[in-house]
Amino acid sequence: MIDWLIQLGFSYSCTVAFGILTNVPRRALNGCGITGMIGWCVFLLMRQHQFGIGSSNFFAAFLIGVISIYFSRYKKMPVIIFSIPSLVPLVPGGPAYQAVREFVLGNSASGFQYVVIVILTSGAIASAFMLTSLVENIVLQWQQRYKNPSKG
Repeated sequence: MIDWLIQLGFSYSCTVAFGILTNVPRRALNGCGITGMIGWCVFLLMRQHQFGIGSSNFFAAFLIGVISIYFSRYKKMPVIIFSIPSLVPLVPGGPAYQAVREFVLGNSASGFQYVVIVILTSGAIASAFMLTSLVENIVLQWQQRYKNPSKG
């Protein structure tokens, strides 16, 4: 239980810290932190239940995208203000470092394993954001048709 609280606290803190570094407005920092913390929580839960790294990143990034859309509407700010800092806990920095390290040490096979993890993770995050954008557009079109049924 303490491990989870530490994980959630650090995911919130690193998201807010990255938001500060990238000049996110003060009124959006808490939303960024909450979004990043929830995304990391989903990632941890899925990894704990034996899901792969790609699917765990995909669903966590998808949820980050959805929550970012919510906060952007609630705070009347662009989605990117919430989504980019919230992805920081999911970024595969450790495997990228390990890949470079293994290549420098001459362990190409091990380096390529880490490269595959980086590509899989990055691809899952990008795919989730594309799907989030697609779902948002479909929902907006559906809402417009629902409000104006004669124009559909």
